[in-house]
Amino acid sequence: EVQFVESGGGLVQAGGSLRLSCAASGFTFDDYAIGWFRRAPGKEREGVSCISSRDEGTYYADFAKGRFTISSDNAKNTVYLQMNNLKPEDTAVYYCAVVHVRGFSRWAWWNPRRYDYWGQGTQVTVSS
Repeated sequence: EVQFVESGGGLVQAGGSLRLSCAASGFTFDDYAIGWFRRAPGKEREGVSCISSRDEGTYYADFAKGRFTISSDNAKNTVYLQMNNLKPEDTAVYYCAVVHVRGFSRWAWWNPRRYDYWGQGTQVTVSS
């Protein structure tokens, strides 16, 4: 059974940092691409970042470039999202999700409909 444990969310002031963790089990990490998504109140779910072991690629939404860094520890089956210089507009529930490498496309990493399994999410709140 595929399972995720997301952690690291919380309340932080603008300009602060958080590191989100997504500890996964029930599948072989190397066979999947792992993405982070977020959903702000009243908005659609959007892609934040993705890491793919298949092509050793990392991908970022424009708003995340230069501020967020995705990384993975395959030995721990854990993916991290380091978020720096947080802004109030980053306030959202953050989710990790996985897609098998057979279904992964570097051109559509941001599309939540391509992902197979989802975590429960962790709340990030950035105060101004």
